[in-house]
Amino acid sequence: MPRINLLAWRDELRAQRRNQFYAAMGGAFGVAALLVLIGVFLMDAIIDAQNDRNQLLNDEIATLDLRIKEILDLEDKKNRLVARMEIIEELQQSRPEIVHVFEEIVYSLPDGVHLSSIKQKGTRIEIKGSAESNTRVSAFMRNIDKSDWLEKPELEVVEVKKNSDGTARMSEFTVFAQGVKITKEEEES
Repeated sequence: MPRINLLAWRDELRAQRRNQFYAAMGGAFGVAALLVLIGVFLMDAIIDAQNDRNQLLNDEIATLDLRIKEILDLEDKKNRLVARMEIIEELQQSRPEIVHVFEEIVYSLPDGVHLSSIKQKGTRIEIKGSAESNTRVSAFMRNIDKSDWLEKPELEVVEVKKNSDGTARMSEFTVFAQGVKITKEEEES
């Protein structure tokens, strides 16, 4: 009679199931490791692609920064040229004014008044000179006030001095006046 050991086939079945379980665990571990490896490679590829895009953007930003600097330099040059053009235009406009100012000074100068210096800073004109009396200085200032090209006379200093021989007294004075600017409308009319 054959001998049948019922415990042995259960042990074999248990061993077979254990082997299947370990194989399934190993397979699952292998699949998980494979998925993690694929995930790592995929993330590295995505990170590398993004780094390449970032580098491309940084390079483009650097070239645009250079272009912006060039544009700002050109704008600065343009502003300087415009300022120069405005100065030249202002000088061209004021060219006839100085002639009129000198002519008005000559016409407003009464007898007995002698000028020693005339300085102009902007529209403000400083006139230094000497007169035989204070009334002549006053007449000079009234004539300036009536002038079309000079206005707002201000007397700064009047000093009475004697000549070197002590015979005549002279009033040395400093008068400030404003030159009248010509507007474009007045120039055209």
